[in-house]
Amino acid sequence: MDLIRRPLLLCLASLAALLAGCESTGGSTANPVIPAASTVSAAQLRPGDSLTISLQGVPDPSTHSVQIDDRGNITLPYIGTVSTAETTTGDLAERIRAEYIAKQIYRTVDVSVSVTERYVYVGGEVARPGRVIWMPDLTVTKAIQSAGGFTLYAKETKVSLTRGSAAYEVNVTLAQRDPKQDILMMPGDSVQVPRSPF
Repeated sequence: MDLIRRPLLLCLASLAALLAGCESTGGSTANPVIPAASTVSAAQLRPGDSLTISLQGVPDPSTHSVQIDDRGNITLPYIGTVSTAETTTGDLAERIRAEYIAKQIYRTVDVSVSVTERYVYVGGEVARPGRVIWMPDLTVTKAIQSAGGFTLYAKETKVSLTRGSAAYEVNVTLAQRDPKQDILMMPGDSVQVPRSPF
């Protein structure tokens, strides 16, 4: 009887250990809650945004296509560098207008600012790392798909999403199974896909 019982107990213990191991490798049951538009405004301009700036109501009306640099600045004729830090398109239009008037380039000028393209960044173990054009419905999984999808060496359960100065760990495998766990991206977000050790 002991000869039958021992292998059976050993088999049950092995099965229990295997099941426990499967649960631990599956990752968490939910992805993190990340601050969205309430605390990080989608309307706020960010480095990398492409803008069209139109100057009207002046003797030489003009339109300028510019991109916000890594320091959050743009450069315009006659007034030079203008900071876009913590501004929306409306705020920036007013800031530019005030600069042209303060430097006595124009007495009056109508300025309009529109965003032509905004980006997120996807790097690491994806087929085509680089910038991905941001759209309001862009999620982490869609951004990775736009970058060509995961490479064979990607660790899909430990993807890093950086927003502002904070980083969050995202389980993309979980997000693919449950769309509610797929995190909406904001302009300027960065996704880094790590390499699996196996």
